[in-house]
Amino acid sequence: MVGERGIRDERYPSSCGEIGWAAVDRIAAILDAGRAAGVPVFLTRFALDASGNDIGVYGRKRAFMKERDDWCIDGTMGAELLPEVGPKPGDIVFVKKKPSGFHGTPLLGYLVERNIDTVIVLGGATSNCVRATVFDAASYNYRAIVPADAVFDRLPISHAISLFDMDRQFADVTDAATVIARLQKHSKGE
Repeated sequence: MVGERGIRDERYPSSCGEIGWAAVDRIAAILDAGRAAGVPVFLTRFALDASGNDIGVYGRKRAFMKERDDWCIDGTMGAELLPEVGPKPGDIVFVKKKPSGFHGTPLLGYLVERNIDTVIVLGGATSNCVRATVFDAASYNYRAIVPADAVFDRLPISHAISLFDMDRQFADVTDAATVIARLQKHSKGE
């Protein structure tokens, strides 16, 4: 989703370039603040079988997969987490096959077991995985927080409209600095 830092080329058709990398740096800072505060960190990887037989209807919109052998294919760089974000000791990582971090994953069970009532949603793309996860969080009655500068999208208008829609009724849209400050207060027991 972000390609290689400082490089924008055709090898990464879904790349968000520098916008994505700026968000990745803020994501890493939020995750570090959360870990320091003892907040559980759940990371998702979108990984598909090379045969494509587990993509479902999503494949109808991803025709370039037939031409690429590394886009979100399990075992390739395209399906791995960036070292900047983790995983780190104590993090929980799971694979998802759909945009939402909730759909077909153990996330809901982990949140219930830990009595968590709020999720901070980070990553990309704002108009796809972030939005789907926020809508599912709201459907399960979780408070969702979205730091606008720690999520990203290839198209600025898609990013802006998605943030507007989420803030309007499904999430609290804020910024990374506010989230980090709140996590630091939580770390101090405030």
